[in-house]
Amino acid sequence: MSRPPAIALIGTLDTKADEIGYVRDRLVALGAEPVVIDSGILGEPGIEADVTREEVAREAGYELERIQAAGSRGAAVELMVEGVRAVCLRLWLEGRIQGVLCLGGAEGALLGAAAMRALPVGVPKLIVSPSASGRRAFGPFVGESDVLVMHSVVDILGLNPIARSVFDNAAAAVAGMARDAGRPVSDLGGRSVGITMLGHTTPAVMRIRAALERAGHEPVVFHANGVGGPAMEKLAAAGALAGVIDYTLSEVANAMVGGLHATGPERLTVAGSHRLPQVVVPGCVDFFNQGAPDTVPEELRARKSYYHNPVATLVRLEREEMAELGRVVAGRLNGSRGPVRVLAPTRGFSMADVEGGDLWEPAADAAFLEALGSSLRPEIPLELVETHVNDPAFADLVAERFLALVPVSVAS
Repeated sequence: MSRPPAIALIGTLDTKADEIGYVRDRLVALGAEPVVIDSGILGEPGIEADVTREEVAREAGYELERIQAAGSRGAAVELMVEGVRAVCLRLWLEGRIQGVLCLGGAEGALLGAAAMRALPVGVPKLIVSPSASGRRAFGPFVGESDVLVMHSVVDILGLNPIARSVFDNAAAAVAGMARDAGRPVSDLGGRSVGITMLGHTTPAVMRIRAALERAGHEPVVFHANGVGGPAMEKLAAAGALAGVIDYTLSEVANAMVGGLHATGPERLTVAGSHRLPQVVVPGCVDFFNQGAPDTVPEELRARKSYYHNPVATLVRLEREEMAELGRVVAGRLNGSRGPVRVLAPTRGFSMADVEGGDLWEPAADAAFLEALGSSLRPEIPLELVETHVNDPAFADLVAERFLALVPVSVAS
């Protein structure tokens, strides 16, 4: 008989003891083994923990008194986060937990989220919090990981019919996931290839995906929406990918002009720093993302734009911005320590960047290509192809260039 799954159960036992105790007992009834981790800081714990708050603090390199004297609630949480993350990562690496469940308000959920995001994709992770709805975004909880967030509906203070129903579902969900979970992504073989895509590059990426599958690779497509690119790069850094086709660089464009899909300065550098083979295409560099049409800032409304859907408007980058973006892309790729090829279409970077389209601006596109070509180091080949980003022949060429870097014999 297989061993019951062990679930790290994270909560502040000075304020959420009854609720954590209830969920602990539900997990036991469901055949799981809870490992209660106390992420509380100030008050006295109401129930016994398997990993005490003092132990959590020490795993962060501090005595609990040091964290309690941090000067503010936020500063104390920042220090305690390090300990919760370290505890869960250690327990996972030691094979002592197979899933993580956290109950908490804003700070409690952030403490649990930090631990979950340190674990590989595929490890069951669930947060129950009142902060899962309303004006708060899931970003601080989810990041680039596969954390599930369940709205507690009521605040986590006391047991009542609504709370019990939500907690019962959460316990059953994480126990079931841990019992029948997929394998963690860090255990994948060497045939997975990361590809970035948006709706405006979908036709080409679908064709590339099929070509890679025929060659024996396992393409993994990431939505380049400000999270997808970093998620791909996190997996690349973890050794889960054999290579990358970064076909859609809109996140870099967004970051340069403050768009909604912006990412940090490490975007487009991670694969190269880990020596992964990569083929790069400047798909969707012609625009940055804004919200619903009536929310676009006044200073942007004179620009060309594309109505993508009721909550998304694509705004055109201007010529000077495109030139700067070309230099930014080149600068990030110039740090690559692995093989890299750059292919760029000269007849448009997105579905709307086509002759007669809403975002068609050939002079701006040319400025990008000129800056990119003049700024790339000589060892990085740049192929300019007289076609559109979604042309089937261009997609086939991109697949061919990647397969030349990572043939099937290496992948299989």
